[in-house]
Amino acid sequence: MYINRLERVKGAIKLLLLTALLLLTGCASIPSNTGVVSDPWEPYNRTVDDFNEGFDQHIGIPVAEGYQVVTPDVVDHGVSNFFANLLDVNSAVNNLLQLKVDRSLSDIARVMINSTVGLLGFFDVASDLNLQSYKEDFGQTLGYWGVGSGPYFVLPFLGPSSVRDTIGLVADVMINPLTLVNLTMTESAAVTSVYYIDQRADLLEAVDLIKEAAIDPYAFMRDSYLQKRRSLVYDGDPPMSDEDELMMDDDFDDFEDELGDALDEE
Repeated sequence: MYINRLERVKGAIKLLLLTALLLLTGCASIPSNTGVVSDPWEPYNRTVDDFNEGFDQHIGIPVAEGYQVVTPDVVDHGVSNFFANLLDVNSAVNNLLQLKVDRSLSDIARVMINSTVGLLGFFDVASDLNLQSYKEDFGQTLGYWGVGSGPYFVLPFLGPSSVRDTIGLVADVMINPLTLVNLTMTESAAVTSVYYIDQRADLLEAVDLIKEAAIDPYAFMRDSYLQKRRSLVYDGDPPMSDEDELMMDDDFDDFEDELGDALDEE
């Protein structure tokens, strides 16, 4: 059964790589080196966003708040660390696919240390040893190799994404260690539920602040998500978009005019 599951994973990854290749050769509508927001499916996205908001209000938030109440801090942190340790496996693979060998080795070292000394990742010993966590994913890997983000896309229950990141999400699920473990459907659903409940509990305050501060929470979340993903693709140093360069040129022209007027007055 394990071998059959591994073969299915390999087949799915091959399909994803083929899809990524098609995107790379022109299917992605927005190049990865621009800051343009592409949201041609906004009516659909807003509908799904409203659904997600309703689900969050009636189920997500109450469950997350209850989880915080009944879960001691040490257990809460341990659960977060456990899932973060699994994501370091994905990060190691994606860093290697991006030819970032030193980062991949760092991720591998983190997994080895936290899975042993850290008791299956419940304790983040690697961070105490100054081993940085990079958390690269397949969406970033596609972006690294030039695949544009494509249109913004809101996923039911999961929230903000893009065409590229949705493909990347499926690939990341396929290479996650839990996928290769022989879990039953019930066990897999239980583990996934704990992961998302833990994630939602950690974001309770942040989401409340966004809802209170943003005039249009949908647009704010969309723009923030796309900007953050673009920054991650370029490891925090994205190139300036054409719009940013134009604004800088306009600001410089205004500065020259003001300086010239000041000199004329003298």
